[in-house]
Amino acid sequence: MTQTPLPVIPAPGRPQSQAHPTACLALADGTLFYGHGFGATGQTTAELCFNTAMTGYQEIMTDPSYAGQVVTFTFPHIGNTGTNAEDEETADPVAAGMIVKWDPTDPSNWRATEDLSSWLTRHGRIALGGVDTRRLTRAIRQQGAPHVALAHDPEGRFDLEGLVAAARAFPGLVGVDLAREVSCRQSYRWDEKRWAWPGGHARQTEPRHRVVAVDYGAKRNILRCLASAGADVIVLPATATAEDVLAHDPDGLFLSNGPGDPAATGAYAVPMIRAVLERSSMPVFGICLGHQMLALALGARTVKMNHGHHGANHPVKDLETGKVEITSMNHGFTVDSQTLPAGVIETHASLFDGSNCGIRMTDRPVFSVQYHPEASPGPQDSYYLFERFADAMDAARRGTPS
Repeated sequence: MTQTPLPVIPAPGRPQSQAHPTACLALADGTLFYGHGFGATGQTTAELCFNTAMTGYQEIMTDPSYAGQVVTFTFPHIGNTGTNAEDEETADPVAAGMIVKWDPTDPSNWRATEDLSSWLTRHGRIALGGVDTRRLTRAIRQQGAPHVALAHDPEGRFDLEGLVAAARAFPGLVGVDLAREVSCRQSYRWDEKRWAWPGGHARQTEPRHRVVAVDYGAKRNILRCLASAGADVIVLPATATAEDVLAHDPDGLFLSNGPGDPAATGAYAVPMIRAVLERSSMPVFGICLGHQMLALALGARTVKMNHGHHGANHPVKDLETGKVEITSMNHGFTVDSQTLPAGVIETHASLFDGSNCGIRMTDRPVFSVQYHPEASPGPQDSYYLFERFADAMDAARRGTPS
Protein backbone atom coordinates (compact mmCIF):
# COMPACT_ATOMS: atom_id res chain seq x y z
CA MET A 1 0.00 0.00 0.00
CA THR A 2 1.43 3.37 -1.03
CA GLN A 3 0.11 6.53 0.51
CA THR A 4 1.15 10.08 1.26
CA PRO A 5 1.07 10.92 4.99
CA LEU A 6 -0.92 13.89 6.23
CA PRO A 7 1.02 17.18 6.49
CA VAL A 8 2.76 17.97 9.76
CA ILE A 9 3.22 21.34 11.39
CA PRO A 10 6.72 22.64 10.58
CA ALA A 11 9.04 23.00 13.56
CA PRO A 12 10.61 26.39 14.39
CA GLY A 13 13.37 27.24 11.95
CA ARG A 14 11.99 25.04 9.16
CA PRO A 15 10.96 26.73 5.91
CA GLN A 16 7.19 26.74 5.47
CA SER A 17 7.64 25.38 1.93
CA GLN A 18 8.84 22.12 3.49
CA ALA A 19 5.72 21.59 5.60
CA HIS A 20 4.92 18.17 4.14
CA PRO A 21 6.89 15.14 5.43
CA THR A 22 9.73 14.00 3.21
CA ALA A 23 11.11 11.27 5.46
CA CYS A 24 9.63 8.50 7.57
CA LEU A 25 10.98 6.22 10.29
CA ALA A 26 9.10 2.95 10.82
CA LEU A 27 9.68 0.83 13.91
CA ALA A 28 9.13 -2.92 13.81
CA ASP A 29 6.15 -2.53 16.19
CA GLY A 30 4.39 -0.38 13.60
CA THR A 31 5.10 3.02 15.13
CA LEU A 32 5.78 5.73 12.53
CA PHE A 33 7.70 8.99 12.88
CA TYR A 34 7.47 11.64 10.16
CA GLY A 35 9.78 14.54 9.48
CA HIS A 36 11.93 16.15 6.85
CA GLY A 37 14.67 14.27 5.11
CA PHE A 38 18.14 15.55 4.31
CA GLY A 39 21.23 13.87 3.02
CA ALA A 40 20.74 10.98 0.61
CA THR A 41 17.36 9.74 -0.63
CA GLY A 42 16.26 6.13 -0.53
CA GLN A 43 15.64 3.57 2.22
CA THR A 44 17.72 1.69 4.76
CA THR A 45 17.11 -0.77 7.61
CA ALA A 46 19.09 -0.98 10.84
CA GLU A 47 19.02 -1.16 14.61
CA LEU A 48 18.10 2.15 16.28
CA CYS A 49 20.16 3.63 19.12
CA PHE A 50 20.47 7.04 20.73
CA ASN A 51 23.58 9.07 21.52
CA THR A 52 23.66 11.78 24.20
CA ALA A 53 26.83 13.60 23.08
CA MET A 54 26.53 17.36 22.50
CA THR A 55 29.41 17.45 20.02
CA GLY A 56 31.20 15.03 17.72
CA TYR A 57 28.38 14.05 15.37
CA GLN A 58 30.79 13.63 12.47
CA GLU A 59 33.08 11.37 14.54
CA ILE A 60 30.03 9.36 15.61
CA MET A 61 28.77 8.87 12.06
CA THR A 62 32.22 7.70 10.92
CA ASP A 63 32.87 5.44 13.92
CA PRO A 64 32.88 1.83 12.60
CA SER A 65 31.32 0.69 15.87
CA TYR A 66 28.01 2.14 14.58
CA ALA A 67 27.81 -0.20 11.58
CA GLY A 68 24.27 -1.52 11.22
CA GLN A 69 22.76 1.28 13.33
CA VAL A 70 20.75 4.45 12.83
CA VAL A 71 21.74 7.04 15.44
CA THR A 72 19.22 9.28 17.20
CA PHE A 73 20.98 12.37 18.57
CA THR A 74 19.40 13.62 21.79
CA PHE A 75 21.18 16.99 21.55
CA PRO A 76 18.93 19.11 19.30
CA HIS A 77 21.47 21.27 17.45
CA ILE A 78 23.23 18.80 15.18
CA GLY A 79 25.02 20.13 12.11
CA ASN A 80 25.73 23.66 13.32
CA THR A 81 29.52 23.24 13.06
CA GLY A 82 29.42 21.65 9.61
CA THR A 83 31.89 18.95 8.60
CA ASN A 84 35.56 18.71 7.74
CA ALA A 85 37.95 15.95 6.73
CA GLU A 86 40.02 16.16 9.93
CA ASP A 87 37.15 14.98 12.14
CA GLU A 88 36.43 11.77 10.26
CA GLU A 89 37.32 8.55 12.08
CA THR A 90 37.23 6.56 8.82
CA ALA A 91 37.14 7.51 5.16
CA ASP A 92 33.33 7.23 4.93
CA PRO A 93 30.36 7.28 7.33
CA VAL A 94 29.60 3.83 8.71
CA ALA A 95 26.37 4.48 10.62
CA ALA A 96 23.34 3.70 8.45
CA GLY A 97 21.58 7.01 9.10
CA MET A 98 20.81 9.73 11.61
CA ILE A 99 17.75 11.21 13.37
CA VAL A 100 17.77 14.77 14.79
CA LYS A 101 15.38 17.18 16.48
CA TRP A 102 15.94 20.26 14.31
CA ASP A 103 16.85 20.42 10.64
CA PRO A 104 20.56 21.37 10.35
CA THR A 105 21.31 25.07 9.95
CA ASP A 106 24.08 26.53 7.84
CA PRO A 107 27.41 25.75 9.52
CA SER A 108 28.99 28.40 11.72
CA ASN A 109 32.53 27.28 12.46
CA TRP A 110 35.89 28.31 11.06
CA ARG A 111 36.90 24.68 10.51
CA ALA A 112 33.84 23.77 8.40
CA THR A 113 34.46 22.88 4.76
CA GLU A 114 31.02 21.41 3.96
CA ASP A 115 27.53 21.45 5.45
CA LEU A 116 26.19 18.30 7.09
CA SER A 117 23.42 17.62 4.55
CA SER A 118 25.81 17.81 1.58
CA TRP A 119 28.31 15.60 3.39
CA LEU A 120 25.64 12.98 4.05
CA THR A 121 24.40 13.16 0.46
CA ARG A 122 27.90 12.69 -0.89
CA HIS A 123 28.36 9.61 1.28
CA GLY A 124 24.94 8.09 0.64
CA ARG A 125 23.56 8.39 4.18
CA ILE A 126 19.90 9.19 4.98
CA ALA A 127 18.91 11.61 7.73
CA LEU A 128 15.60 12.64 9.28
CA GLY A 129 14.95 15.97 11.01
CA GLY A 130 11.99 17.42 12.86
CA VAL A 131 11.40 14.37 15.07
CA ASP A 132 10.47 14.35 18.76
CA THR A 133 13.75 12.72 19.78
CA ARG A 134 12.74 12.62 23.45
CA ARG A 135 9.79 10.39 22.61
CA LEU A 136 11.97 8.26 20.37
CA THR A 137 14.63 7.93 23.08
CA ARG A 138 12.00 6.82 25.58
CA ALA A 139 10.82 4.19 23.11
CA ILE A 140 14.38 2.88 22.74
CA ARG A 141 14.87 2.71 26.52
CA GLN A 142 11.55 0.97 27.07
CA GLN A 143 11.62 -1.49 24.16
CA GLY A 144 15.33 -2.03 23.79
CA ALA A 145 17.12 -1.05 20.58
CA PRO A 146 14.32 -1.51 17.98
CA HIS A 147 14.71 -2.57 14.38
CA VAL A 148 13.73 0.23 12.00
CA ALA A 149 13.37 1.24 8.38
CA LEU A 150 14.28 4.82 7.44
CA ALA A 151 13.11 6.33 4.14
CA HIS A 152 13.69 9.72 2.49
CA ASP A 153 11.60 10.77 -0.52
CA PRO A 154 11.43 14.47 -1.48
CA GLU A 155 7.88 13.88 -2.79
CA GLY A 156 6.75 12.36 0.50
CA ARG A 157 5.51 9.09 -0.99
CA PHE A 158 6.00 6.11 1.31
CA ASP A 159 4.93 2.48 1.30
CA LEU A 160 4.10 2.40 5.00
CA GLU A 161 3.28 -1.29 5.18
CA GLY A 162 6.44 -2.05 3.24
CA LEU A 163 8.55 0.04 5.64
CA VAL A 164 7.14 -1.74 8.68
CA ALA A 165 7.69 -5.10 6.99
CA ALA A 166 11.30 -4.13 6.17
CA ALA A 167 11.91 -3.15 9.80
CA ARG A 168 10.51 -6.49 10.98
CA ALA A 169 12.65 -8.36 8.45
CA PHE A 170 15.89 -6.75 9.64
CA PRO A 171 17.86 -9.61 11.24
CA GLY A 172 19.39 -7.55 14.03
CA LEU A 173 22.95 -7.57 15.34
CA VAL A 174 22.90 -10.65 17.57
CA GLY A 175 25.07 -13.32 16.00
CA VAL A 176 26.30 -10.94 13.27
CA ASP A 177 30.00 -10.44 12.56
CA LEU A 178 30.35 -6.87 11.29
CA ALA A 179 34.02 -6.44 12.19
CA ARG A 180 35.10 -8.35 9.11
CA GLU A 181 33.09 -5.93 6.94
CA VAL A 182 34.54 -2.69 8.35
CA SER A 183 38.11 -3.89 8.88
CA CYS A 184 40.97 -2.99 6.56
CA ARG A 185 41.67 -5.45 3.77
CA GLN A 186 45.46 -5.38 4.05
CA SER A 187 48.03 -4.32 6.61
CA TYR A 188 49.44 -0.78 6.78
CA ARG A 189 51.60 1.42 9.02
CA TRP A 190 50.33 4.41 10.98
CA ASP A 191 52.50 7.29 12.25
CA GLU A 192 50.11 10.26 12.53
CA LYS A 193 49.89 11.66 16.07
CA ARG A 194 47.10 13.46 17.91
CA TRP A 195 46.04 16.91 16.72
CA ALA A 196 47.83 19.74 18.49
CA TRP A 197 47.62 23.49 18.14
CA PRO A 198 48.81 25.14 15.97
CA GLY A 199 50.43 22.60 13.66
CA GLY A 200 47.70 19.94 13.52
CA HIS A 201 48.75 16.30 13.16
CA ALA A 202 52.49 15.71 13.52
CA ARG A 203 54.25 12.45 12.61
CA GLN A 204 55.86 9.97 14.97
CA THR A 205 59.47 9.92 13.76
CA GLU A 206 61.17 8.40 16.82
CA PRO A 207 59.00 5.49 18.01
CA ARG A 208 60.02 3.58 21.13
CA HIS A 209 57.81 0.54 20.54
CA ARG A 210 56.38 -1.55 17.74
CA VAL A 211 52.66 -2.19 18.25
CA VAL A 212 50.48 -4.48 16.18
CA ALA A 213 46.91 -3.14 16.15
CA VAL A 214 44.22 -5.58 15.05
CA ASP A 215 41.53 -3.64 13.21
CA TYR A 216 38.01 -4.75 14.18
CA GLY A 217 36.81 -1.28 13.11
CA ALA A 218 39.57 0.97 14.44
CA LYS A 219 39.01 4.70 14.83
CA ARG A 220 41.78 6.91 13.51
CA ASN A 221 42.16 8.77 16.79
CA ILE A 222 42.96 5.53 18.62
CA LEU A 223 45.83 4.95 16.21
CA ARG A 224 46.91 8.58 16.72
CA CYS A 225 46.96 8.07 20.48
CA LEU A 226 49.12 4.97 20.10
CA ALA A 227 51.52 6.91 17.88
CA SER A 228 51.57 9.83 20.34
CA ALA A 229 52.44 7.37 23.12
CA GLY A 230 55.57 6.40 21.19
CA ALA A 231 54.43 3.52 19.02
CA ASP A 232 55.26 2.50 15.49
CA VAL A 233 51.79 1.13 14.66
CA ILE A 234 51.27 -1.78 12.26
CA VAL A 235 47.57 -2.30 11.54
CA LEU A 236 46.38 -5.80 10.61
CA PRO A 237 42.94 -6.96 9.38
CA ALA A 238 40.42 -8.39 11.84
CA THR A 239 41.06 -11.92 10.59
CA ALA A 240 44.80 -11.79 11.34
CA THR A 241 46.20 -14.96 12.89
CA ALA A 242 48.64 -15.29 15.75
CA GLU A 243 51.34 -16.04 13.17
CA ASP A 244 50.50 -12.77 11.37
CA VAL A 245 50.82 -10.84 14.63
CA LEU A 246 54.02 -12.46 15.86
CA ALA A 247 55.70 -12.19 12.46
CA HIS A 248 56.13 -8.46 13.12
CA ASP A 249 57.97 -9.14 16.43
CA PRO A 250 55.84 -6.53 18.25
CA ASP A 251 56.42 -5.08 21.70
CA GLY A 252 52.67 -4.97 22.28
CA LEU A 253 49.33 -6.06 20.85
CA PHE A 254 46.39 -3.67 20.59
CA LEU A 255 42.79 -4.88 20.02
CA SER A 256 40.59 -2.17 18.49
CA ASN A 257 36.97 -1.15 18.80
CA GLY A 258 34.39 -2.40 16.31
CA PRO A 259 30.73 -3.29 15.65
CA GLY A 260 28.53 -6.37 15.83
CA ASP A 261 28.14 -9.32 18.16
CA PRO A 262 31.43 -10.08 19.97
CA ALA A 263 30.57 -13.79 20.07
CA ALA A 264 30.43 -13.84 16.25
CA THR A 265 33.70 -11.96 15.80
CA GLY A 266 35.22 -14.12 18.50
CA ALA A 267 34.97 -17.17 16.25
CA TYR A 268 38.26 -16.14 14.66
CA ALA A 269 39.52 -13.41 17.03
CA VAL A 270 39.51 -15.49 20.23
CA PRO A 271 41.79 -18.27 18.89
CA MET A 272 44.27 -15.62 17.71
CA ILE A 273 44.34 -13.84 21.08
CA ARG A 274 44.68 -17.07 23.03
CA ALA A 275 47.54 -18.22 20.82
CA VAL A 276 49.36 -14.91 21.27
CA LEU A 277 48.92 -15.09 25.05
CA GLU A 278 50.26 -18.65 25.07
CA ARG A 279 53.27 -17.90 22.87
CA SER A 280 54.23 -14.43 24.04
CA SER A 281 54.39 -12.40 27.25
CA MET A 282 53.93 -9.05 25.47
CA PRO A 283 51.52 -6.45 26.90
CA VAL A 284 47.99 -6.48 25.44
CA PHE A 285 45.54 -3.56 25.46
CA GLY A 286 41.95 -3.63 24.18
CA ILE A 287 39.22 -1.03 23.69
CA CYS A 288 35.45 -1.59 23.20
CA LEU A 289 35.03 -4.67 20.97
CA GLY A 290 38.72 -5.39 21.62
CA HIS A 291 37.87 -5.43 25.34
CA GLN A 292 35.11 -7.93 24.69
CA MET A 293 37.39 -10.06 22.49
CA LEU A 294 39.99 -10.19 25.26
CA ALA A 295 37.34 -11.10 27.85
CA LEU A 296 36.06 -13.94 25.65
CA ALA A 297 39.60 -15.17 25.08
CA LEU A 298 40.18 -15.26 28.85
CA GLY A 299 37.01 -17.28 29.43
CA ALA A 300 34.30 -14.72 30.19
CA ARG A 301 30.99 -14.22 28.35
CA THR A 302 29.26 -11.25 26.73
CA VAL A 303 25.55 -10.36 26.66
CA LYS A 304 23.34 -8.03 24.60
CA MET A 305 22.26 -4.90 26.46
CA ASN A 306 18.75 -3.46 26.39
CA HIS A 307 19.71 -0.21 24.64
CA GLY A 308 23.46 -0.03 25.09
CA HIS A 309 25.66 2.88 26.11
CA HIS A 310 26.17 5.66 23.57
CA GLY A 311 27.39 9.09 24.59
CA ALA A 312 30.23 11.30 25.81
CA ASN A 313 29.11 11.84 29.41
CA HIS A 314 29.27 8.38 30.96
CA PRO A 315 30.81 8.22 34.46
CA VAL A 316 33.07 5.22 35.03
CA LYS A 317 34.73 4.35 38.31
CA ASP A 318 38.22 2.92 38.49
CA LEU A 319 37.62 0.28 41.15
CA GLU A 320 41.31 0.11 42.04
CA THR A 321 41.96 3.81 42.60
CA GLY A 322 38.46 5.16 43.30
CA LYS A 323 38.86 7.75 40.56
CA VAL A 324 35.80 8.59 38.46
CA GLU A 325 36.34 9.29 34.77
CA ILE A 326 33.94 10.98 32.37
CA THR A 327 34.05 8.71 29.34
CA SER A 328 32.80 8.26 25.80
CA MET A 329 30.97 5.02 25.10
CA ASN A 330 29.47 3.21 22.14
CA HIS A 331 28.49 -0.41 22.69
CA GLY A 332 25.40 -2.59 22.61
CA PHE A 333 27.00 -5.65 24.19
CA THR A 334 28.78 -5.93 27.52
CA VAL A 335 31.09 -8.30 29.35
CA ASP A 336 29.33 -10.25 32.09
CA SER A 337 31.63 -9.57 35.05
CA GLN A 338 30.16 -12.54 36.94
CA THR A 339 31.82 -14.85 34.41
CA LEU A 340 35.38 -13.52 34.77
CA PRO A 341 37.70 -16.44 35.56
CA ALA A 342 40.32 -16.66 38.30
CA GLY A 343 43.29 -14.46 37.55
CA VAL A 344 41.16 -11.80 35.82
CA ILE A 345 39.66 -8.93 37.81
CA GLU A 346 37.17 -6.18 37.07
CA THR A 347 38.94 -2.81 37.09
CA HIS A 348 36.25 -0.35 35.95
CA ALA A 349 32.47 -0.18 36.25
CA SER A 350 29.75 2.11 34.92
CA LEU A 351 28.18 4.39 37.53
CA PHE A 352 24.99 4.43 35.44
CA ASP A 353 24.14 0.74 35.72
CA GLY A 354 27.14 -1.05 37.24
CA SER A 355 28.01 -2.86 33.99
CA ASN A 356 31.59 -3.90 33.37
CA CYS A 357 33.91 -1.30 31.86
CA GLY A 358 37.37 -2.79 32.32
CA ILE A 359 39.38 -5.90 33.19
CA ARG A 360 42.99 -6.95 33.67
CA MET A 361 44.97 -10.10 34.32
CA THR A 362 46.52 -10.15 37.77
CA ASP A 363 49.85 -11.66 36.74
CA ARG A 364 50.47 -10.13 33.30
CA PRO A 365 50.29 -6.68 31.62
CA VAL A 366 47.06 -7.57 29.82
CA PHE A 367 44.14 -5.18 30.24
CA SER A 368 41.21 -3.59 28.43
CA VAL A 369 38.38 -1.08 28.81
CA GLN A 370 34.87 -0.91 27.39
CA TYR A 371 34.88 2.86 26.87
CA HIS A 372 36.82 5.08 24.42
CA PRO A 373 39.80 6.86 26.03
CA GLU A 374 40.80 8.38 22.69
CA ALA A 375 37.52 10.33 22.37
CA SER A 376 38.60 12.87 25.04
CA PRO A 377 35.26 13.59 26.71
CA GLY A 378 37.01 14.48 30.02
CA PRO A 379 38.87 15.74 27.98
CA GLN A 380 41.98 13.93 29.23
CA ASP A 381 40.49 11.69 31.94
CA SER A 382 41.42 8.41 30.25
CA TYR A 383 44.53 9.10 28.18
CA TYR A 384 46.59 7.49 30.97
CA LEU A 385 45.57 4.11 29.54
CA PHE A 386 47.76 4.66 26.47
CA GLU A 387 50.61 5.72 28.75
CA ARG A 388 50.02 2.61 30.87
CA PHE A 389 50.32 0.48 27.74
CA ALA A 390 53.57 2.25 26.78
CA ASP A 391 54.94 1.85 30.32
CA ALA A 392 54.11 -1.85 30.22
CA MET A 393 56.05 -2.24 26.99
CA ASP A 394 58.99 -0.36 28.51
CA ALA A 395 58.91 -2.66 31.55
CA ALA A 396 58.70 -5.76 29.37
CA ARG A 397 61.75 -4.61 27.42
CA ARG A 398 63.67 -4.10 30.66
CA GLY A 399 62.46 -7.42 31.97
CA THR A 400 60.89 -5.86 35.06
CA PRO A 401 57.29 -6.28 36.34
CA SER A 402 54.91 -3.65 34.99
